[in-house]
This record gives sequence, C-alpha cells and structure tokens, in this order.
Amino acid sequence: MSQELLRTGAPPAARAILDTSIVILLQRLPDASVLPAEPLITAVTLAELSVGPLVATDQRDRMARQAHLQQAEADFEALPFDSAAARAFGRVAAALGRSGRKATARAYDAMIAAIAIANELPLYTSNPADFTVIDALEVVAVPSPEAV
Repeated sequence: MSQELLRTGAPPAARAILDTSIVILLQRLPDASVLPAEPLITAVTLAELSVGPLVATDQRDRMARQAHLQQAEADFEALPFDSAAARAFGRVAAALGRSGRKATARAYDAMIAAIAIANELPLYTSNPADFTVIDALEVVAVPSPEAV
C-alpha cells in the first residue's frame, strides 16, 4: 500500500512544487489561494513546456506556448534534477513498477515526483492519479478549472 498522502481542502503549504498541469492552468485557476505561498517548479516542467512550441501545429498556438514557457522561466526559479532527485527517482520507478505502471511511460511525472521527494516538498497537481502509488510523496489535489 502506498504511503502517498493526498491532501484536499487543507490549508496551503508554505513552500511546494507545482507540477506542469498547474503551471499550464495558472491563469485559469478560479482560486489561487489554494496554492502555496512560495510556489516552485522543476527543470523537468521547463523541459515539458519547451516541447510545446516545437510541436504546435499552427503559428498562433506556437506563439502562445512560447509565451507560456517564457512566462514560467521569468516567474520561477526551477529546482534541478540533481543527484538527490536521481536517487529518489529509483524509489519512484520501483513504486510505479510494483503497481504495474512503467516509469518510462510517465517519465516527466516520475522525475517531478522525485524532485519533490528529494526536497521534502509537497506536490500540487490537477492530476493526482498520475502520482498514485509513489511512496513518501505528499500530493495536493488542485481542482482543474474545467472541473469547477
């Protein structure tokens, strides 16, 4: 059984990591008070956002995705995937494997989770199911604007 903690409705953490889903939804969240006082992102989120402009199918979408990436780079200092995160990634990949999920299929999420674990920080996401079965990860579910 997972030792993951899922918080909903609890007071926001002082310092926490926002996963890529939250960074993408930031401008559309109906209640920003559910976010931590000091929101952080990871270098992995910047990597995910960097793909967006390159795979966009039209110029307008490409420009919007590039602007979103640049805004994230300006607003946040990204936590690195360092040696502590690499060690935590091993635990994340093992937990995913035990549950029948492949770490490679969710590599970005697994790396973001590893950075959160290595830094002992909660992870805020609108996709909490992406992080189930990951031991020692505190997950804070943030409702998607589409679900509100």
